[in-house]
Amino acid sequence: MKGTNYVFIATSLDGKIADKNNGIDWLNTVPNPDNIDTGFKRFMSKIDALVMGRSTFEVVMGFGIEWPYSVPVFVLSNSLKEIPETCKGKVELVSGDIKTIVEELNNKGFKHLYIDGGQTIQSFLKEDLIDELIITTIPILLGGGVPLFDELPDERKFQHLKTEVFLEQLVQSHYQRV
Repeated sequence: MKGTNYVFIATSLDGKIADKNNGIDWLNTVPNPDNIDTGFKRFMSKIDALVMGRSTFEVVMGFGIEWPYSVPVFVLSNSLKEIPETCKGKVELVSGDIKTIVEELNNKGFKHLYIDGGQTIQSFLKEDLIDELIITTIPILLGGGVPLFDELPDERKFQHLKTEVFLEQLVQSHYQRV
């Protein structure tokens, strides 16, 4: 049985996932004094593992916090040779063909994969390996930066499942591959 690959990510109004300096501080521009969860815990409850790119892994490591994920994390990298000691047993390096990696993870019982990181998401989309997109739009125009989407070899059709508004400003839309 084939698994399901999900994206759960935030973008600016102009479709960026990082600003011109690869920064993500703008993600916190909408005040959230009560730390209201915007569906992330519910989303993570159905995830078996996370597949992220090296750059995203390095950003998470740079937060200087305890490792935030309770599921196994697989980092896609052809250049990284080892995982920092603090992540041993929680993170595994993988490289090679994306379709093969997904097939191997599915065969190991990881059927619900969270795909994270701009280049990683774009690579998965190019290979037609994204089944659901959950995109939270933050009301800010960055005027440049890292786009969520890039050119694809052909169309990818999705159907809208639902939209929720959080904190009266964040618009989260959920789409499923047709």
